[in-house]
Order: sequence, then C-alpha cells, then structure tokens
Amino acid sequence: MSETIITVQGEHEERRAAERGTVRLLVTYDGDSRHETLALATERHAEIAAGLREIHDAQNGPVLRWSSDQLRVWGDRPWSQNGEQLPIVHHAQVGIEAEFSDPAALSDWVGTVSLRDGVTVEGVTWRLSDETLRRLTAQVSQRAVEEAVAKARRYASGLGLTDLRPVALSDPGLLGDAGAP
Repeated sequence: MSETIITVQGEHEERRAAERGTVRLLVTYDGDSRHETLALATERHAEIAAGLREIHDAQNGPVLRWSSDQLRVWGDRPWSQNGEQLPIVHHAQVGIEAEFSDPAALSDWVGTVSLRDGVTVEGVTWRLSDETLRRLTAQVSQRAVEEAVAKARRYASGLGLTDLRPVALSDPGLLGDAGAP
C-alpha cells in the first residue's frame, strides 16, 4: 500500500497577566541658565534614584533592578517666527529605567513620580518572569503538538485511514513549506 503524507499545523495560545513591568522615564529641564538647568535635572535625578534605592531588592522586589543613563547637557539657539536667532536654550536630560516585580507597586510609583516637575514617563514594557515563560512555552508547545496530531487523525479518518504515525515535526517554514501547512 502506498504511503499517505498528511501535513498539518497545530497551534495553542495561552494568555497570562504580566508579572514584570519595566518603566522608562526621562528627567528633562530646559532654561536660559546652563547651571540652573543642570542643577534642576541633577537634583530631580538624585531624588528619584534615592527612592528607587529604598525599594530595590533584586530577589524580592518590588524593584528588581534599576539603571540610569548618563546625564546629557546641551544647548541650542532657536529661531523666532521672524527669522531671528534667539538666545541659547540649555537642556539637561537623564533617563531612568526600573523593573518592578509587582504591577501594583509599579502603578503606585509611576503615579507618584509622574507628577513631579521635569519627569516624563516614556512607557512601560510588560513581560512574564523567566520561570513562567519557560514553563508556559513548554506547555504551549506540547498542546500545539497534541492539536496537530488530533487534526491529522481527523484528516486520516476522513480518508479511511486508521494507522497514523508522525514522521516529522517542525515550526512553520522549517520543512521547506514557506510557512504554510
């Protein structure tokens, strides 16, 4: 009897609430005095960094890690709407990033820090913990294979075939199928 090859794709999806949140913010000041602009940014940065140090615990959180960019200071001379170059405007800026293990603590912290002068929250990146991601990836992979085998059995049954034996398994595109089943 000739061999019949059935190629199918199995999929499975899981949704979980994020366990980690990494917030990125900027401390930015502008002004006509370089010294004052730099002092304001330095002071605000020191205040935020001190607060993060107080709640940082790499094992238990709520802040698992945090980092700060190098403080940047520069100036430029803007142009008026009449085409005249205006006096120099000085800028001071530093970025801060913090990873929280507790979404509620992150929310509270952002709610407090974002109200301070000179602070802009650029965004939050959400993710699972490494352990949860590994565990869920294994579960989802297993369920996707189970779905593919069940689908192949249904196809085989429709063809009147009873003996089903998987001969290859891959992610889409790895068997030369250009990603299509």
